[in-house]
Amino acid sequence: MTPDTPFDTIAAISTGQVLSAIGIVRVSGPDALAVTDQVFTPIKGAPMSQRRDRQLILGKLHAPDGTVLDICLATVSRGPDSYTGEDTAELQCHGSPVVLRQALASLFAAGARQAKAGEFTRRAFLNGRMDLTQAEAVIDLIDAETAQIAAHAAAQLDGAIRQKTDKVYEALTAICSHYHAVIDYPDEDIEPFTLEQYAASLEEAAEKLSRLLATFRRGDVLKNGVPCAILGRPNAGKSSLLNAILGYDRAIVTDIPGTTRDTIEEKAVLGGTLLRLLDTAGLRDTADPVEREGVARARDAAQAAGLVLAVLDGSEPLTAEDEAVLDAAKKAPRCILLKNKSDLPPAWDLEGTLPVSALTGAGLEALEQAVTALFAGDEPLPVGDTLTNPRQADAVGRALDYVRAAKEAMDEGFAPDAVLTEVEGALSALGELSGRTVREDVTNGIFSRFCVGK
Repeated sequence: MTPDTPFDTIAAISTGQVLSAIGIVRVSGPDALAVTDQVFTPIKGAPMSQRRDRQLILGKLHAPDGTVLDICLATVSRGPDSYTGEDTAELQCHGSPVVLRQALASLFAAGARQAKAGEFTRRAFLNGRMDLTQAEAVIDLIDAETAQIAAHAAAQLDGAIRQKTDKVYEALTAICSHYHAVIDYPDEDIEPFTLEQYAASLEEAAEKLSRLLATFRRGDVLKNGVPCAILGRPNAGKSSLLNAILGYDRAIVTDIPGTTRDTIEEKAVLGGTLLRLLDTAGLRDTADPVEREGVARARDAAQAAGLVLAVLDGSEPLTAEDEAVLDAAKKAPRCILLKNKSDLPPAWDLEGTLPVSALTGAGLEALEQAVTALFAGDEPLPVGDTLTNPRQADAVGRALDYVRAAKEAMDEGFAPDAVLTEVEGALSALGELSGRTVREDVTNGIFSRFCVGK
């Protein structure tokens, strides 16, 4: 895919706005090399516009009036063999936010403009350097919260999803091409078109798309985390446990029952699994309408959770409220029963509970091992061959529906043009997945997730 109109030259800071050893300013566009020559002078030799691609050059970065801003490195990459497919340059400066902002101002004075969020990657997509699944993998890799998520994003950036769906796209294209060739060129010596010869192709396409779509449920959990509700009666230590897992005070902790009145959500990696931890209101009967709503939300969170951590106060006798917590926990797909306040004398013993102390941190390592054991039985997802966002799953799902409709029409003896209408619908849906054919609002939605400079 290529843009309808030529792009101008853009620039942005591509590293964070914090003190660091290195800070990078990126430039891309038709005048990228000329703009760079105006703000960067090599210590020795020719200007950057005459240098080889991907060669680091030491030089002086200066303001429009010639004032030296930094002694830094620069490199250029000419299109189409660059990230964006255009001429690009990078200034690798010392990581002072002040220096980086001054470098950017010099580039603007030389003719570049501020890049918008995601504009570098959007240009890479529009210039055919990557498809939409790869573009989405860029932001997924940046946002990755576990090593497993990063590995999947890196594989998708390398084209794993595209390689899977391209085979289906090519098979469906072959069906349409053969049909239209016979219709459009009746006098040519072309093999007659019959639906039966493509029955196996449609069956195989449906099978491949079905297998790919089936990865989305677990792929979504892999990327966004397992919903994990922390349940317990008031003052059992739920909020203290949340804080202990996170390693900082996220939830308010007091001795007053009913302090937590709404769900608090935070993410944490425990036992290699990303959990969306939900601290909930204590389960009890209450006349307070606000707290009663919090209790109702706690029960809803337990029903929607993929894992429940049931927190029981081990220093006090079990109550009817504790029994309600146990009943709710047992309905979850996975649950871990925690006997909290193990630093105090125990008031009861219940088989299957894991002793922990949210106050001292005792037992948290055992909790991590328990989480690992619960999810260890899941077969590992094929790296990269996994749908991780709803847009991708929707496109594959619609393509699968069209392929199944085409096969059904073929089996029921419909005319070839009716079957081909469904095949073309599948091709359109797969085109949206990769970006061969996609609406402007879809691309705007995708690239709005990106940070400036990427």
